[in-house]
Amino acid sequence: MNLLNSEAGGGTELAVVARRTPVPSDAERLVALRSMKRVATSLLAVAAVVFAVSFALQDAVPWLAYVRAAAEGAMVGAIADWFAVTALFRHPLGLPIPHTAIIPNRKDEIGASLGAFVENEFLSDEVVLGKLESMGVARRLGEWLAMPEHAERLTAEVAVAARGVLTLLGDEDVEDVIESLARRHVFAPEWGPAIGRLGARLVESDQQRTAIDVVLEKAEGWLESHPEAFGSMVSDRLPRWLPGFVDRIVDDRASREVRSFVRAVRSDPGHPLRIAIDRYLADLTDDLQHDPAMIARVESLKAELLESPRLREFAGEVWESVKHTLAESLADEHSELRAGLRAAVIEVGSRLASDEELAAKVDAWVADAAAYVVRTYRHEIAGVITETVERWDPRETTEKLELQVGRDLQFIRINGTVVGALAGLAIFSVATGVGALL
Repeated sequence: MNLLNSEAGGGTELAVVARRTPVPSDAERLVALRSMKRVATSLLAVAAVVFAVSFALQDAVPWLAYVRAAAEGAMVGAIADWFAVTALFRHPLGLPIPHTAIIPNRKDEIGASLGAFVENEFLSDEVVLGKLESMGVARRLGEWLAMPEHAERLTAEVAVAARGVLTLLGDEDVEDVIESLARRHVFAPEWGPAIGRLGARLVESDQQRTAIDVVLEKAEGWLESHPEAFGSMVSDRLPRWLPGFVDRIVDDRASREVRSFVRAVRSDPGHPLRIAIDRYLADLTDDLQHDPAMIARVESLKAELLESPRLREFAGEVWESVKHTLAESLADEHSELRAGLRAAVIEVGSRLASDEELAAKVDAWVADAAAYVVRTYRHEIAGVITETVERWDPRETTEKLELQVGRDLQFIRINGTVVGALAGLAIFSVATGVGALL
């Protein structure tokens, strides 16, 4: 497998291209194996027929002795190589001849040797780190992530995974975590000093004036919209013998005075009421920080809130709201969350592709992680091969290996037949020549 950079849409895409011949299926391998077995066996049969004919006629036709010798050598070579090939996978003719059926009898040893070979030759530090250094993982990954279609694909996969996690999380467990975090980080510290310090900073920077302006504005607007709010609040306290029109005059006057007072406080930054409020807030923030009685009162209120079942309800409401919002945002490909994730992925990819210093750091992290995994789990990774082979049935193992290499081994039988024929002919010719000379 070669990692190549291919230009697509004006960008550089990380592509994985397999430069090899398509791997045949087991069914195709079985057909090819049986075909080659028939060829090899047919050659043996032909050699046997030729031997029988030439042996019978060699006295009448002297040159057939050479044919007989070649056929005899072909049969010897074919039978010897058939025995050798068959002995790898099973007992020849079913006879328990020593040192035959090597693969099924030594399956576990072969698996252990294969695992050790992979461990020592493929999982060594030099091989793994050398390959990682030559690949430039960070740059290639950055180029791939920087392409919008790839960022979209990764974002979609992350969204699906995140939604799956949300589905798997138990609501009660999450609520327990939220409540525990609230108790530890919100309720455990003293509230009084913290509130006092925050309030003191706000008062020092006159931030409270904005809040007071908002309150006054709302109060003035409400009084203007509800003139009946005072009703007979003042007139009910007047003597009964006063005429009725006096009551109405007094109530109207009181309403106007209140509105006028609120308007005056709102328009005058130096109004005595504002100054009084500022002084009160300053004293309150100081008491919250330093007055034991005030701190104790706040802690008492906090304890009451802590024991309230509302806290558990609050944790449930928070989780339900967060869960619902996240689920909707993750499901909607046009949501701000998905858009933010896509932008973040593209940004990370662009930085990895263009920032050589960052890419070098990432490559170093990847190399360190790979080296740690290789050194720590090299034996376990290779052990997977050994354990897998050990679990295989001997017969199944034999069939698997024979399917992989059996067709090529049949060429050994064919070559043995041809080489045996040539060797038989050569030996007979040399022997005949030497005999004639003597």
